[in-house]
Amino acid sequence: MTKVGVGIIGGGLMGREVASAFGRWFMLNDFPVKPELVAVADLSEKALQWFEHLPGVGQRTKEYHELLDNPAIEVVYVAVPHDQHEKVYTDVFTAGKDLFAEKPFGIDFDAAMKIAMAARVSGRFVRCSSEFPFFPGAQRVFDEVHSGRLGKIIEVRAGFWHSSDLDPQKPINWKRQVATCGKIGVMGDLGMHVVHVPFRLGFKPKRVFAQLQNIVTERPDGKGGMAPCDTWDNAILHVDTDHGIPMRLEMKRIAPGEMNTWWIEVLGMDGSVRFSTKHPKTFWRFRREGEQIWEQIEVGQVSAFPVATGPIFEFGFPDAMLQMWAAYLAERTGALGDRFGCAKPDEALLSHKLFQAALESDETKSVVVL
Repeated sequence: MTKVGVGIIGGGLMGREVASAFGRWFMLNDFPVKPELVAVADLSEKALQWFEHLPGVGQRTKEYHELLDNPAIEVVYVAVPHDQHEKVYTDVFTAGKDLFAEKPFGIDFDAAMKIAMAARVSGRFVRCSSEFPFFPGAQRVFDEVHSGRLGKIIEVRAGFWHSSDLDPQKPINWKRQVATCGKIGVMGDLGMHVVHVPFRLGFKPKRVFAQLQNIVTERPDGKGGMAPCDTWDNAILHVDTDHGIPMRLEMKRIAPGEMNTWWIEVLGMDGSVRFSTKHPKTFWRFRREGEQIWEQIEVGQVSAFPVATGPIFEFGFPDAMLQMWAAYLAERTGALGDRFGCAKPDEALLSHKLFQAALESDETKSVVVL
């Protein structure tokens, strides 16, 4: 088993999830690569303290350049606010490290272009984070569509709904301000998750009509006052693909009744498929044999990279994180094979191009050609 030293820049929520995935790495069956978390960088002392009890994390620093100077690190995972992506990501390349980047791969299209160019010039291996397509049900959707068994595709629908902003008294944070999150708002926060599978299946956007909502325009600032909340809370994109197939993409921070629901549905003349993380063990397939039948298939814990967990058990977000990192490291070492892989820089660029067109569409109330 080959060992790979990993450093984390940004020890918050997602950094802790990555550490958790590495701690469960032994659950993967006969996997050829083992990541070892050796360093964490974060400006918050409290965030760094969380990693003190983890074995092997010998470096905890508030200065991420010190982490990048660590010769034991080959791969760097970065989870920082969107306005910092361009600087930190390009610094990772300059340091000669491979990158696992958080979405949206830059605060806007221009930043994403510069990141992608820097990656190309450096020759480093780079992928963008997107966990939910690694649920077994999502993998079944991809496999069914890719196989051609659905026949002529009629429509594609995908979305990510959650209720993180449903409470108007929730204090403001960086994801709710244009300066740090970007003008694309919720599309930058949730969009890569939504477009990853459709883009990989070849459903590329050609035209878009967008409906964007800024529902809660101010929030408590944590100091007794109110602060402007100037990002888009919800986005619905009506997309015409280059194959003429309509595609609807939904990204919502305010979705009553939802917690953290990723879903996809592809309709075809000979069959249809759908999956939602709201029912993580259930994959739905439509067939017509005289009658029209939607059948429910329980998929359980059957993942792309086999694990010790029994197949009867329910799959969850930590499992998706484990599978995503397995896909990243497998592809990095040439062992991915025909499995579904992590989001590529060109897919992140295409998402930014779509989201930029969506901003123009909402402003002009018209269809915009990409």
